[in-house]
Amino acid sequence: MNEQTSPQIVPDSEHRGLVARLPQLPRDLAQLARFDRPIGWWLLFWPCVFGVWLAGAGPQFALLGWLLLGAIAMRGAGCVYNDIVDAKLDASVARTALRPVASGRVSKKLAWGWLFSLCLIGLVVLLQLRLTAQVVALTSLALVAAYPFMKRITWWPQAWLGMVFNWGLLVGWSELRFDNFDALAAIYAGCICWVIGYDTIYALQDREDDALVGIKSSALRMGKHVHAGVAGFYAATIGLWGLGIWLYRPDIFALLALLPVAGHLLWQVSTLDASDPDNPLERFRSNRWAGALMAAACFVVGNAGA
Repeated sequence: MNEQTSPQIVPDSEHRGLVARLPQLPRDLAQLARFDRPIGWWLLFWPCVFGVWLAGAGPQFALLGWLLLGAIAMRGAGCVYNDIVDAKLDASVARTALRPVASGRVSKKLAWGWLFSLCLIGLVVLLQLRLTAQVVALTSLALVAAYPFMKRITWWPQAWLGMVFNWGLLVGWSELRFDNFDALAAIYAGCICWVIGYDTIYALQDREDDALVGIKSSALRMGKHVHAGVAGFYAATIGLWGLGIWLYRPDIFALLALLPVAGHLLWQVSTLDASDPDNPLERFRSNRWAGALMAAACFVVGNAGA
C-alpha cells in the first residue's frame, strides 16, 4: 500500500493487515485509539499487574481481565485526547502527519465522541473496583489531562508520562490492600524511571522533527549522551525496584527475582543504535517483555510462602 496515496496506515503501525481490512471510518477510529499499536496498552497494563501480584493475593485473573480492558480503553482515550490537543503539532511531524485528526480524515467533533465512548468503557471497569481503588483511579485524571501540554513546557515530558502510565500500579495495589506505602512508592518511582528510559528511546525517532517544530523531549535534552542517559534511568529503575522489594520483603533471595528484567534492560541499552531507523522502535516495543519479567518478579515476591 502506498502511504502517499492511501494514508490510512501510519508508519509505525504494528497490525497493518488487520487495520487495512476495516472500512475507512472504523479504520480511522482504530488508528486514533492506537488499536493498531498494542504496545501502548501493554505498557499501561503491566504496572497494574505489578500492583496486583505484589499485593500477594494470588493470580487474581478476573481482576486482571478488567484492568486489561480498562488499559486498552483508557490508553485509547488518552491517545484520542492527545491527538485532539496536538493536531497542529502532529501535522508538522513526518511520523505523525498522517494521523486521522492531524490529516483531517476525522473531525474533532467525531474524535470527542469517540473519546467519550472509550471513557464509558473505562467507567464500566471503574465500577468493578472497590471504593478505595476507584478514588485512586480518578485522581489520575488531572495528570492525564495535563500530559499533552508537557512537551511544550518541559524537556522531560517523559517524567510526566511516567506518572500517568504507572498509575495502574497504585490502582491494582489499592484494590487488594492499603499499606506498605514506602515499598509502593519505591516501586512507583522505579516505574517512572523505566518510562523515562523507554520513552526516550521512542523519542529518538522524532528528534529532528521535534527540534524543528519546538517540541521538547528527553531525547533532545540528552543529545549525544542519550545512551548514557537511558542507561542511567534504567539503572535507577532496577535500584528503586530493588529498594521497593527489600522494603516489602527484606530477603536477599527476593532481589534475585529482578535479574531477568535487569538483564533485558541491559540488552536494550547495549544494542540501542540511534542511527538505525528501526532499532529504537524495536527496543521500545521490547518493553512489553520487560514488563512481563517484572510482573513475574512481583508475583514471586508477593506470593512467596503464601
